[in-house]
Amino acid sequence: MGKNKTTITLFPGSKVLTFSHNFLIHLQDPSAVDSLSLLTHSMSSTGRSSTFINNCSGSAQHGMYPTVLESVFDRKAFRPVTNFSIPTLVNISFTMSAILDVDEKLQLLSSFLWLEMVWDNPFIRWNPEECEGITKISVATKNLWLPDIFIIEFMDVDKTPKGLTAYVSNEGRIKYKKPMKVASICNLDIFYFPFDQQNCTLTFSSFLYTVENMLLGMEKEVWEIADTSQDIVQTHGEWELLGINKSTPKMSLGTSLYDQIMFYVAIRRRPRLYIINLLLPSGFLIAVDAISFYLPAESGNRAPFKITLLLGYNVFLLMMNDLLPTSGTPLISVYFALCLSLMVVSLLETIFITYLLHLATTQPPPMPWWLRSLLLCCTRPRKCCPTAFQKRNKGLGLPPAHLPGVKEPVELVGNVSGPREAELSGCPQSTRAQEEEETKKQHLVNLWVQFSHMMDTLLFCLYLLFMATSVVTVIVLWNT
Repeated sequence: MGKNKTTITLFPGSKVLTFSHNFLIHLQDPSAVDSLSLLTHSMSSTGRSSTFINNCSGSAQHGMYPTVLESVFDRKAFRPVTNFSIPTLVNISFTMSAILDVDEKLQLLSSFLWLEMVWDNPFIRWNPEECEGITKISVATKNLWLPDIFIIEFMDVDKTPKGLTAYVSNEGRIKYKKPMKVASICNLDIFYFPFDQQNCTLTFSSFLYTVENMLLGMEKEVWEIADTSQDIVQTHGEWELLGINKSTPKMSLGTSLYDQIMFYVAIRRRPRLYIINLLLPSGFLIAVDAISFYLPAESGNRAPFKITLLLGYNVFLLMMNDLLPTSGTPLISVYFALCLSLMVVSLLETIFITYLLHLATTQPPPMPWWLRSLLLCCTRPRKCCPTAFQKRNKGLGLPPAHLPGVKEPVELVGNVSGPREAELSGCPQSTRAQEEEETKKQHLVNLWVQFSHMMDTLLFCLYLLFMATSVVTVIVLWNT
């Protein structure tokens, strides 16, 4: 017959079925009519038929010849079922052997999978006793019908190597394993970087076959997939595999319904690299900036030191910028911005205190009474209650004019010039007035200097309080 026709030959007394291309049936024996009727009834009523058993007799001592399955290979374009109204069940499983990369900017997870698919082909069956005890053979995948299972989240060209083989058992069960480098899209949440955990999905589905033609099942339990992947996944990378879960939702596209299996892959970043290279140096610089408050403000060395520290911190951020995510606003960026803000605030506080000291030593302005009272209450709290101290001083026999109060600044200055120095001058009255003026000015300078130190201490305490609150808040957010 021509090459464009199909021949189905039924031998009486044997169980051999041969296919070619055009489904033209040729009966070599009239007794084959009953067999053909039985075959037709079997293909229309059942999904599997025991009549499709290849005969290895005549294949000599080498078992099955490839020519025995040539008819099956010619039919690889058709779904291997005896009844097309019955869907093909394809069981799938995979093993994640490596987590290659996680691209936060492109929102991609790159991993390496070993995908396994198992299905039945009722036309590839034989009796091992007649075939030299052969129970499993390897067949090139180019000769077999393969299910079009793909990953919905796949964002790259399938680079599966060509020329792979599949194992076929004597019962017609085909096992096909193929390696896959998968670049799948994943909705990454980098807010908790570098202590983040990501949940990515790998959805396996068919591209062409609906639920009427193909159903998906599990070849292994999901806990077996997770345990095997955790055992063999590369552990020296940045990410570690936490677990794998699954769900089996149906996917509806218009009037078509597709079966699919969705796997949820949970991974966690190892933060040691980022703790050593980012968090610890930043914490050290902030600690040095806080300790620099103990430098005397009068020396003028505090401001240059803080400026140098601030420049060094900016250089540090520029050098470590490659380790930070390029998209989104992670919490670590907020932490760095907070540290930079604290250093800027401390520099501004130093500039303010330096200005107050300069103003106090060159041309001190008159101090308002409320500020002088506040300063006196902060430095000598007992002087805020003059009534009580009047009673105490009466017991000591001191006149009211000598009571310590806000309007007596001379008491804070110290000893003034004695009368002997006044007698040595030519103008005793003018000299005394100048001495009193100098004493008042010196007292005012001391008040402004004392106020500057008090403000320095107050701002330093507020700085420490704000820094501790911010750091604790960031740590709590990271832990949650």
